[in-house]
Amino acid sequence: MTEPLVLTGPAPSRRPGTPRRPRIPRLLRQTAFRRYWSAQTVSLFGDQITMLAVPLLALLAVGVGPAEMGYLTAASLLPNLFFSLPAGAWVDRYPHRRRIMIITDLGRAGLLLAVPLLWWADALSLPLLCAVAFLIGVLSVFFEVAHVSLFAALVQRPDYVDANSLVNGSRAISHVAGPSIGGVLIQVLTAPVALFSGVLTYLTSAVFLARTGVDERPVPTGPGLGMAAGVRYVARSAILRATVLGTTTLNLFNYMFAALFVLYVTTALGVSPGMLGLIIGAGAFGGLLGAAVTGPISRRIGIGPTVLLGFVAFPAPLVLVPLAVGPQPLVLALLFAAEFVSALGVMVLDIAVGSVQIAATPVAMLAVVSGFRRTVNYGIRPIGALAGGALGATIGVRPALWIASLGALLGLFWVAFSPLRTMRNLPEE
Repeated sequence: MTEPLVLTGPAPSRRPGTPRRPRIPRLLRQTAFRRYWSAQTVSLFGDQITMLAVPLLALLAVGVGPAEMGYLTAASLLPNLFFSLPAGAWVDRYPHRRRIMIITDLGRAGLLLAVPLLWWADALSLPLLCAVAFLIGVLSVFFEVAHVSLFAALVQRPDYVDANSLVNGSRAISHVAGPSIGGVLIQVLTAPVALFSGVLTYLTSAVFLARTGVDERPVPTGPGLGMAAGVRYVARSAILRATVLGTTTLNLFNYMFAALFVLYVTTALGVSPGMLGLIIGAGAFGGLLGAAVTGPISRRIGIGPTVLLGFVAFPAPLVLVPLAVGPQPLVLALLFAAEFVSALGVMVLDIAVGSVQIAATPVAMLAVVSGFRRTVNYGIRPIGALAGGALGATIGVRPALWIASLGALLGLFWVAFSPLRTMRNLPEE
C-alpha cells in the first residue's frame, strides 16, 4: 500500500511560463501495476492487429468467400462460449495465474508466427487458419480469466475503479489506434509480414508480466469450488445476479441493434462507407472520455448509482439512430451523437460493473465467476444478432431498431431493484 501524502507546508508556486509537468496517475507510479497495465495494453494492440490481419490474409492469400469468412470468425469466438467456465474453474485451483498469462502470451505468439511461415511455404489453407484462430481463442480465454485473479492480487479494493479505468482506457485507445496501425502495417508490409508485429506485442506482454512482482494468494482447497459452485454463487448473490441478468438483457437487444445498424445507415440513410467509419470512430473517442470520467463520477454519486447510470447512458443514445430523419447534416449529427455518447456510456458501465463484480466475488472464485460471465455474455450475442435479423426481415429494419434500442433499457430494471440502487462503496465479498 502506498504511503499517505503528508503536507508540511504550502506547495511551492509555479513560476509564470514554467511548463506544467504531466500528472501521472498514482497507480502507474506503482511498478508492479504499471508493468501489468503495460502488458495488458500491448496485448490489446496485438489483438487488434491480429483481428485485422488474419481475415485479410485469408481473403488475399486463401481466397475465401463470405461463408468461409464466417467460419473463420466463428472459430475465433467459439472458445469463449465453450471454454470460459471450465477454464475459470481450473485457473482458480492453479496457484500461479501470472504464469498462465505468460504461457498463453507465448502460445499466441507461436501460433501467430506459424501463419506467415505456412504462407511462405505455400501450405496455408482455410482449415489451418481456422485451427490457428480457434487455438488462439482458447489461449485468450485462459489469459482473460486469469487476469481477473491477478488484478485482484495487484490492486487494493479502494482502487478497483481507478485501475479498471486505466485498463479500459487502454482498451479504448487500442480500438482507436490498433486498426489504424494494423492497416498501415498491412499496406506497407503486406498482411503476412504485419502479423510479425502481432507476434512482437504478445512477446512484449509476456516480458512485462514476467517482470511483474506480485504475491499471489494461495489456492484454497476443499469442497464448494468448481464450475457448479461458481454458477450457484452468482445465482445466490443479489449483486452478481442483478448485474449478470442486466448485462445479458442489454447485450441481447444491443446485438439485435448491431446486426441492423450498418445496413440501415448505409441503405436507408445513404451514409457513405467513409462517413460511417468516421461515425464509428467518434464512438472510440467517446470511450476514452468515459474511461476518464467514470472514477470521478463514482466518487461523487456512489458506485451503485454509477452502475445504474451506465445501464441508461449506454443504450439510451441509440434511439437517435431510428430517430435520424430529415436533412443529411441533421442525420449525421444525430448519428455522431448516438455513437459518441453510447460509447461513453458503455465505458462507464464496463468499469463500474467490472469493479463491483470483482469486489463482490470471493478471491477463491474470481476466475470461475469471470468464466461464467463470459459464457453468458458471448452466448447471448449470436442469439441477439439472429433475432435482430429475423425481426428486421419481418417488420422492417427501422421498427426493429426502435425495438432493439428501447428494449436494451430493460436491463436497467434488474439492477434498479437490487442493492446497487443505494450502494455508495464497493461491496464486500
